[in-house]
Amino acid sequence: MRLSEQGLQEERSKWEMAGYHLPKYDHKAMVERTKENPFWLHFGAGNIFRAFQANVVETLLNENKLDRGLIAVGNHDSMEQLSRPHDEYSILVTLKEDGTIEKTVVGSVAEFLTLDQGYEKEFKRLKEIMTKDSLQMVSFTITEKGYSLKTGDGSYIEEVKEDLKNGPEHPDSYMGKITALLYARYLAGQKPLAMVSMDNCSHNGDQLKEAVAVFAEKWCALGLAKAGFDAYVNDSAKVSFPWSMIDKITPRPDSTVEEILAKDGIQNLKPIITSRQTYIAPFVNAEECQYLVIEDSFPNGRPALEQGGLIFTDRETVEKTEKMKVCTCLNPLHTALAVFGCLLDFKFIWEEMKDETLRGLVEKIGYGEGLPVVVDPGVLNPKEFIDTVLHMRIPNPFMPDTPQRIATDTSQKLAIRFGETIKAYQASKDLDVKSLKLIPLVFAGWLRYLMAVDDKGKTFELSADPLLDIVCPYVSALELKEGQDVESAVAPVLRMKQIFGVDLYEAGLAEQVIQCLKEMTSGVGAVRATLNKYV
Repeated sequence: MRLSEQGLQEERSKWEMAGYHLPKYDHKAMVERTKENPFWLHFGAGNIFRAFQANVVETLLNENKLDRGLIAVGNHDSMEQLSRPHDEYSILVTLKEDGTIEKTVVGSVAEFLTLDQGYEKEFKRLKEIMTKDSLQMVSFTITEKGYSLKTGDGSYIEEVKEDLKNGPEHPDSYMGKITALLYARYLAGQKPLAMVSMDNCSHNGDQLKEAVAVFAEKWCALGLAKAGFDAYVNDSAKVSFPWSMIDKITPRPDSTVEEILAKDGIQNLKPIITSRQTYIAPFVNAEECQYLVIEDSFPNGRPALEQGGLIFTDRETVEKTEKMKVCTCLNPLHTALAVFGCLLDFKFIWEEMKDETLRGLVEKIGYGEGLPVVVDPGVLNPKEFIDTVLHMRIPNPFMPDTPQRIATDTSQKLAIRFGETIKAYQASKDLDVKSLKLIPLVFAGWLRYLMAVDDKGKTFELSADPLLDIVCPYVSALELKEGQDVESAVAPVLRMKQIFGVDLYEAGLAEQVIQCLKEMTSGVGAVRATLNKYV
């Protein structure tokens, strides 16, 4: 069976007999309507987008609650090797906790474009889309580092620096291009729009706005953009940057899922590794649970996406749900499992939940250290959320997520996933920050992880992280032996607020981190022994 417009038309009965949910709407008509009057443009068409946002729209199309789909923007590898050969169709394989799977052909992406260098035709088309009166929102899942304009030392990335001085005509940086596209909408009549970050990071709308505002203000100051563009960007009645909280686990394409689809007779399913070292395939495998809470600020209106399960609310509630998830109920637990999973040579996250000590670690971090400082957002119950995470989602043996994937960019995550809890303890009249024992243990575990030597003494490859070149040298002299001066080696790192959210010395937690790291570096097997001691 072929995943394409022709294949689905000619072999529809085969797809249905194999158990696939297929589009019920007129796909060709949907594509034409979407291209003519787009309402939703999405940047970052990776696994979570295809498993979540695109499938929400697919469901609403099938229920006749929408008559248009999305326009997606991804890298050229996705466009040339996956999207266009399959006529923008993809397959969502939902891996349920009871062992069953649900297979859905998703056709809601009407058009796929790229921002990559050398694709001027696509950039011109994106400008055309951005000037459409019908466009209501532009959304993003480009990861937290996608909004960054600076390197680890605080200086502007070279292509950002060039874009700031050259203006919006031919930008090279990602955020430069996004701002240039928004400038096209400004020139078309200052048309209203919602710019919605759906990335898994704190105050994501502000991160997007701050990046765009840097370009807008600089270009206006230099006379490279018409006066008023910067005011347009900062006028929430014209351009809004809503906050959002997203949660859905979408691991890289799994070989066992590929085998299931291949046995069904589907052709050309092989995943590829993109130039950005991400894994993509014509299918995406994901868990069933999903949450997307969005600040309801849409200057040009929006469709009723709440009918597809999205939650629209005020900014304060979004912040509470985001803090609940990112700082307590899921992300810190994932990070803890990722760090120690790499050190203890686990292949899958779910396997770690069978380990009594690791399960105890995340239960105590979640219920014991995190939950006391969580504010109930009202739209989601924190205790029920964490119950679902620990008893259904993470232990799901059909979710092929790996410690190595979750360990990516850990230096960018610690400040939010643990630092906010530390700050909450510091601000509390009833809680003592020094009572935190397992969060410092995770920090020590991360420093031990940076040695790139597992608990058996074998070397392993660190997951990608923008600060590896900065932090790894501090642990490079450490060995698996007793009696070494651990504090002198890592003290400068423990003071890095950009990593931990606080200066760990000022917070009174540095001593605990150092003690745990001393024990973890005392020899082979010391990581396991230290975990057993403290958990």
